[in-house]
Amino acid sequence: MKVLRRKRIVLFIAYFLLLVLTMLNLANYKWTKEPQQCNHQLRSTTYQGRSDIRFLYRPSLAKKRQLVYVLTTWRSGSSFFGELFNQSPDVFFLYEPMWHIWQKLYPGDAVSLQGAARDMLSSLYRCDLSVFQLYNAPGGKNVSSLGLFGATLNKVICSYPLCSAYRKDVVGMVDDKVCKKCPPQSLRLLEEECLKYSTVVIKGVRILDINVLAPLMEDPSLDLKVIHLVRDPRAVANSRIKSRHGLIRENLQVVRSRDPKLRRIPFVDPGHKVNKKDGSDYHSIGAMEVICDRTARTLRTALNPPNWLKGKYLTVRYEDLVDNPIKTLRNVYRFVNLSANHDIESFALNMTSGTSSSSKPFIVSSRNATQAASAWRTVLSFPQIKQVEDYCHQSMSLLGYERVRTAGEAKDLSKSLLSAPKL
Repeated sequence: MKVLRRKRIVLFIAYFLLLVLTMLNLANYKWTKEPQQCNHQLRSTTYQGRSDIRFLYRPSLAKKRQLVYVLTTWRSGSSFFGELFNQSPDVFFLYEPMWHIWQKLYPGDAVSLQGAARDMLSSLYRCDLSVFQLYNAPGGKNVSSLGLFGATLNKVICSYPLCSAYRKDVVGMVDDKVCKKCPPQSLRLLEEECLKYSTVVIKGVRILDINVLAPLMEDPSLDLKVIHLVRDPRAVANSRIKSRHGLIRENLQVVRSRDPKLRRIPFVDPGHKVNKKDGSDYHSIGAMEVICDRTARTLRTALNPPNWLKGKYLTVRYEDLVDNPIKTLRNVYRFVNLSANHDIESFALNMTSGTSSSSKPFIVSSRNATQAASAWRTVLSFPQIKQVEDYCHQSMSLLGYERVRTAGEAKDLSKSLLSAPKL
């Protein structure tokens, strides 16, 4: 027992001495509030799309690119307007890429899909096209160049080096039947083409309000400008009705974003006999409530622009474009640091001064655009006109679209309903 007691005493003394030595070392340690520096250097890189880690190792571009978003809505002449960029040899153009989101996440309402649309744009402006794979069918094949919406009309996809059918430096419409025969290329090859261009333009109808784009426009790594293409809402409504069958899903998604508490007046006459097309007409015009509300928000922001919008926003009225295509084209190109050559100007002029009066939706063709712009005045019923004006009076006032007081005034084509816009 005595031997065991001695061992315990020795162990206690050893433990005590170790504790004293530890305290002395701590007393001599030089404490500091300054953070310790790591000896390893991390390679800095600008943020790239989260969907593709390859961009962490992609060398930065020597030349900063001009990024452009054409903000507009359905049936505003945006297919033709987008074609003015698609034809430019200096532009990488994408047509309605957010279509993939709306199809995949249907029947999500339009407003709830705004965040996903903005995230897609953030990737695409960095030439990260792998984001399209996120909205591919489960178990489906990898998305190819021809799998993008509007691919068979895209000048980059249908031209050398991705395809031998066309040349990007030659102005002229692409025949989709010809482009469909092009070999499908990987998105990686299309990304490499994207990186060659100094200007990237994306046209879309699925961003409803410019304020959604604020984070992208504030991003110092992105030089993003917005062109807001607008059109008389009554003409938009008329065109939506004509193309009602092609916009059924989109109309429903937009209408589902309306405030259910608001009281609405039906646009048909009380004695009107209901027929099958009234439902789709209702949604076509009903969607204008959401569209015009969001347009008015954009215009109010543009009237008193925050710092992120100053010098980066341009409004273009479709009516001005078709009335004076050369002047409008030059103004638009100047805004995004492009130069319009003779071929592009001739293209714009020819596409707006054709003899055709075709109203076939979703097809860009040479037609009498001025006549098409005022077609609503003789087609829409007066109650339909008043309903659209009721929904859209704020944006109409700011953009210089005058309201009509009678059905006769609407049909009097000798009277202009355009005045100077307030922005």
